[in-house]
Amino acid sequence: MAIKITDDCINCGACEPECPNGAIYEGGAEWRFSDGTSLSGSFVSKSGLNVDSSDAQAPVSGDYYYIVTDKCTECVGFHDEPQCASVCPVDCCIADEENVESKEELAAKKDSLHP
Repeated sequence: MAIKITDDCINCGACEPECPNGAIYEGGAEWRFSDGTSLSGSFVSKSGLNVDSSDAQAPVSGDYYYIVTDKCTECVGFHDEPQCASVCPVDCCIADEENVESKEELAAKKDSLHP
């Protein structure tokens, strides 16, 4: 399952550089599928979003750091555990119960982001 950042976030930014998929953004910041991935051109995400990978997308949160679910692989294929959760000083990077994925699905998502 993907990771989410709760509203307990203190906006320290420790998590952002740790994400191998570039899935973590500061509150209010636009995001792109191409950020931190190997993507270019047209892309269809796991959730079915069909976009140009370099097109800016609306922020998920305006108040605190957030994780783009379509880019989060829980670090599968890169690390043994989610790096955002391991560096978060307030333990606000937690499993997103609304976005449950198997290790195989996370690995496939990783492969789609880094073809």
